[in-house]
Amino acid sequence: MRDLARRSGKDLTRWVEQVHRLGGCIEPVRLVGESMTLDAATGQVLSSYSTASEPHGHLLIRCGNRRASRCPSCAELYRRDTFHLIRAGLLGGAKGVPATVRAHPRVFLTLTAPSFGPVHRGPDKDGVRRVCHPRRTGPACFERHKADDTRLGQPLDADSYDYVGHVLWNAHAGELWRRFTIYLRRHLAAAAGLTQAAFNRAVRVSFAKVAEYQARGVVHFHAVVRLDGRTDDSADVIEPPSWATIDLIENAVGSAAAAVRLTAPDLGQPTTELVWGRQVDVKPIEGGDLDGHLSEQAVAAYVAKYATKAAETSGTLDRRIHAHDLSRLREHGASAHAARLIRTAWRLGNPEAHPELVGLRLRKWAHMLGFRGHFSTRSRAYSTTLGAIRDERAEHRRAQLGVDRYEDGSTLVLAHWSFAGQGYSRGESLLIDSLGPPKEEYP
Repeated sequence: MRDLARRSGKDLTRWVEQVHRLGGCIEPVRLVGESMTLDAATGQVLSSYSTASEPHGHLLIRCGNRRASRCPSCAELYRRDTFHLIRAGLLGGAKGVPATVRAHPRVFLTLTAPSFGPVHRGPDKDGVRRVCHPRRTGPACFERHKADDTRLGQPLDADSYDYVGHVLWNAHAGELWRRFTIYLRRHLAAAAGLTQAAFNRAVRVSFAKVAEYQARGVVHFHAVVRLDGRTDDSADVIEPPSWATIDLIENAVGSAAAAVRLTAPDLGQPTTELVWGRQVDVKPIEGGDLDGHLSEQAVAAYVAKYATKAAETSGTLDRRIHAHDLSRLREHGASAHAARLIRTAWRLGNPEAHPELVGLRLRKWAHMLGFRGHFSTRSRAYSTTLGAIRDERAEHRRAQLGVDRYEDGSTLVLAHWSFAGQGYSRGESLLIDSLGPPKEEYP
């Protein structure tokens, strides 16, 4: 009996240690399996591990979900990683980015979607509440909505709103961005009086972007764009030519965005061309924290904030849906507008009715209102990678724990892992609540 109690106590202690290492993850992944580290030359077993020694026979690891609505802890870690990635590309001097990038021309731009129908509008950026839609004819609203009004982003007239065009625009937003980057290089070259080939030999356009959902359920993009110098025999980030200026970028962004066109599949909807909206915002990024200027720190924080948010901020769901969910979207928390967008995406995703749209995988991404692109992307030369940042953190943790570090290529790791579930049981959740807030272990 004493041995059983002693073993139960050890299991509880081990389980508590695992939970604390998760740093507050609320949906940990359960793994079962084992691993062995062998000497590559001799085959000698240097170390081994098996989940059989763990409580319940499981190893708990962080879920890694970037959505704050699903796991605030993992989302916060993702936000911090994104912040450092963006910041490194602005400040330099760390993570493989030279400090000279701070003197390169840099802007913060925002590209939006066009209108698919009038929606209720909230206060301006300065907080002033204006009349929503004071029109004499057509859909109108003469209220001054508060910032927390649930009608913000909802159509004034849902029956005349272009839901098909809205979903198709979201589904092609990634392609619109890709084409914008191509046109931007062309328009920069034209503004500099160079051929595109000559411009590409002298200047590299580096960027990092993040997608954000507006209240009406359509994505728009925030991006940091930087001009770097380039030489034929080096991939290093160097100072650009003197003619590569912020003014050059500002003049080219608007014309490049206006030039992007995609023909929408003809399904009888009003939107026949997929284009960027008229609201194109370009702001220069200044060094330091000067009053009235956009600082590097502010840009990195702003971009990182939206890296953990997704379509659920516009009234939709934060998980994939199935056919049986369509009749209960409002019960699951979706707004009337988002529910109609989801059903539109599901209908358009029917391969028998719309075989030409199969490649858009609209049913798989119906909960995202058609958008299937990555929320944060960057060009290769902009900065470090999220993977490299995670490797740095793992190395930091190994050093803290005193884990043996072998030379590259000197060992061989044999492992077998299987997924055994996700999340805590009700009893485990109650026990976690009694332990108090977790200790953050981020470096």
